[in-house]
Amino acid sequence: MIKGALAFLAGLKLLFVRTELRSLLWRMLGLLLLLMVVLSTAAYWLVDYVAALWIPEGDAWYWQIVSWIVWLLALLLALITAAVAYVALGSAAVAPWLDQLAERAETLSGKSVEPTSQSSMALILQSLSHSLRPLLGLMVWGGAALLFFWLPPVAAAIWTYGSIRFLTFELIDTSASRRGWNFSQRKQKLNENRWFFLGFSALAAVMIMVPVLNLAVIPAAVVGLSVHFMQDQA
Repeated sequence: MIKGALAFLAGLKLLFVRTELRSLLWRMLGLLLLLMVVLSTAAYWLVDYVAALWIPEGDAWYWQIVSWIVWLLALLLALITAAVAYVALGSAAVAPWLDQLAERAETLSGKSVEPTSQSSMALILQSLSHSLRPLLGLMVWGGAALLFFWLPPVAAAIWTYGSIRFLTFELIDTSASRRGWNFSQRKQKLNENRWFFLGFSALAAVMIMVPVLNLAVIPAAVVGLSVHFMQDQA
């Protein structure tokens, strides 16, 4: 897990240090900011909605403590849901720039995967299509969480794990697409390096909750994984 977290931080550092990478970040910031504002508003509404369902009623002294704990769990659930939506939609919206970013990051190792010849719209549609299978898996985890909806800690834990797993598929999409990996190959790669990707995606999920810095999470993940995969091939 530590190696995965360090790989993400390395990508974040390169994104801001290298001029050729930073220039692409500025191009996609406006679109990512708009998406973040919309989803943050939705997350705020979701916190109130879920908290209203979960917070118990009573006059006992401990009900206030229980209410605070439940509210925090509702906040966690809303933030994770917003993070999932942001990465899925954001990755698709800026897919053409992410592909260029990955290519430039790969050249830092002295070599690069063959550049794609697809149009911008094709890259966007490809990113959306690659989200379908992982999304089905996320729905399964969501169904499991609903079974324990009236046990907030259990429901939140199940949804958090399922969301981080979904984020992993989303974050590797650019690098995996450049290598022509299908869903089975991506799943195999993730299973072979389960703890690495868990640490990578968990830190990315946490960083998405940090204002301003969250706008750099998707590009930083692309840079970090591009460099990581090139080093693996060396």
